[in-house]
Amino acid sequence: MSDSSPDRPAAPVLDVWCELQCPDCRSALDDLHALRARYGDRLELRLRHFPLEKHKHAFAAAQAAEEALEQGQGWSYVEAVLGRVEELDRRGEPFLVEVARELGLDAEEFDTALIDGRHILIVDADQAEGKAIGVTGTPTYVIDGERLDGGKSQEGLRERIEEIADRLLGE
Repeated sequence: MSDSSPDRPAAPVLDVWCELQCPDCRSALDDLHALRARYGDRLELRLRHFPLEKHKHAFAAAQAAEEALEQGQGWSYVEAVLGRVEELDRRGEPFLVEVARELGLDAEEFDTALIDGRHILIVDADQAEGKAIGVTGTPTYVIDGERLDGGKSQEGLRERIEEIADRLLGE
């Protein structure tokens, strides 16, 4: 939730198109940590889902991330899963529920959410929007209408994001 009072302008938004079974997204975590450290709540990092067909557990992982967000630990969950991409590859949905349990989330509710598909529409909408704006791989960042493709290379992306964020923040 954001404070929309007139004396506090809305923070610029960095959309992070991500896939939780993607090794490149795991590599991007360092950049996201650095951006959080530099900007705090002056830059809103918003997770957007773009599960790739080549990763068979990515769609379930995106739904699980939405359940974690609903339970108040979206980014913690995303980082925990990305940190163990190989385990997700091997174990699939039981691993997603196990990570929830490790973080103290309601694991039974995670299991139910994965079965009943309550978050499918959010994931589908993100994926459709991503395709519409030209996202083809992950991670991809969008800030101030500029799309930066991190799936090809992370080189220089954080610096470019910082340049745009600084301009938007008047720094």
